[in-house]
Amino acid sequence: MAPISFEYSKSAQTSFKPPLIANENAFLGDVFTSESNDPQAPISAGFYRLEKGKPKPIQSHASEDKKRSPKPRTMMTDRTISSLLGTPLVYEYTYHEMKIIVDGSFDISDETGKKVHATKGDVFYFPKGSKITFETDDFGLGFFVGQRKEGGA
Repeated sequence: MAPISFEYSKSAQTSFKPPLIANENAFLGDVFTSESNDPQAPISAGFYRLEKGKPKPIQSHASEDKKRSPKPRTMMTDRTISSLLGTPLVYEYTYHEMKIIVDGSFDISDETGKKVHATKGDVFYFPKGSKITFETDDFGLGFFVGQRKEGGA
């Protein structure tokens, strides 16, 4: 068997710009894949970036507001705190993935009610079938390794 060389991407964390994948603020791109060396069980790795996006405050339609003005007004409630983080990305994993937060922060939650404020150095495992919500109040950058083909996110 001939020797197999490793692959290298210099300064990928700062030089690689993942493409937009959802909404106006979610970017993801694969840097490497093992697909050509192991097509039966490939893994792919790259970066996921979420930016704040556009906040979506809730409109009040209370009867007293309608008496004063025909226009609904924006009101701050506990329900709007999450929406002020900007556009969330809700993603259902069809493969297993590991992710390490390399810059910024995310608010990550799942359907079980588990919630974490993730910062640089935090590591996650997202099992196949999990439905995860990612939000940020500024930006977050994660490096991932997923058990899938290149571009299969």
